[in-house]
Amino acid sequence: MDENTDADVLLMQRLAAGDDLALNELMDRWRERVAAFLLRMVGNHATAMDLTQETFVRLYTGRHRYKAVAKFSTYLFHIAANLARSQVRWKKRHPSVPVEDEQGNLVHEAVDRNPTPDEAAALHEKAVMVNRAIAALPVDLREALLLFTVEEMSQADVARTLGCSVKAVELRVYRARRELRERLSKELS
Repeated sequence: MDENTDADVLLMQRLAAGDDLALNELMDRWRERVAAFLLRMVGNHATAMDLTQETFVRLYTGRHRYKAVAKFSTYLFHIAANLARSQVRWKKRHPSVPVEDEQGNLVHEAVDRNPTPDEAAALHEKAVMVNRAIAALPVDLREALLLFTVEEMSQADVARTLGCSVKAVELRVYRARRELRERLSKELS
């Protein structure tokens, strides 16, 4: 285990021993990454923030069951992925009109450099296109792709997080990338 994982395990041990302030430290360390993952999974900022909060509630309520057999991130993202899957299933059973910004776009991340207005518009357009293509992927492909590429988890960690084999993760990431290429090449032509 690396230094960060060791620190997370120690924080979970403190939390299980009754030090509730350890949860604040875990939230400070992981909130942004969990929220970004959930935003990409569900495509709605408010829902992603609610699910992020619920992820840490579940982490707290399960603090006594935590075992450091895998990386802490695997455990945490497993909780988040399960919540996202449940939300996606619920949305399928309870369809509604999606809420979008004034241009009808979902923007997941701000660009952190100062591009020219033309560059900003082109970057925004590409980001919207990629985000829509990712959001259109089936849930299992989207989860594997985001955990592997955005969260930079190993295929083994993604497999543990999603409860599947490493080969299944490899196949899901491959299929997700192939579908994204096909979707984006159609939009660009």
